[in-house]
Amino acid sequence: MHSGEFTVVSTEQMHLIDITTQVKTLIQESGIMDGICYLFNPHTTAGLTINEGADPDVRTDIIKGFKEIVPLDYPFRHMEGNSPSHIMASLMGASLTLFIQNGNPQLGTWQAIYFCEFDGPRSRKIQYRLQAS
Repeated sequence: MHSGEFTVVSTEQMHLIDITTQVKTLIQESGIMDGICYLFNPHTTAGLTINEGADPDVRTDIIKGFKEIVPLDYPFRHMEGNSPSHIMASLMGASLTLFIQNGNPQLGTWQAIYFCEFDGPRSRKIQYRLQAS
């Protein structure tokens, strides 16, 4: 088993960052050919997801959609002022589980792994655990 963490830096308040290459590199460096990859985001205003990686407009559309679903100007009670970020993170989720096959994460043809920043810009950590089957 291999575990650790890596850093993701966002440059915008809301930003979907493709971390697929970083995850592939971790798996390949571990030497695990078949198994499970667990990713965990220990932050309450960011999430993880898998979605289309071929068209960058999909990332833009996801953020625009979240802004329509979660009102940014609602009179939330949380004093820090980032309640929309907490809600978006809850909708996205804090963890992912991926199968490892032939030394790579199992993803569909168009899929990519994203870190979803909703309260940036910030430097964040993602924890991982790779386990052989």
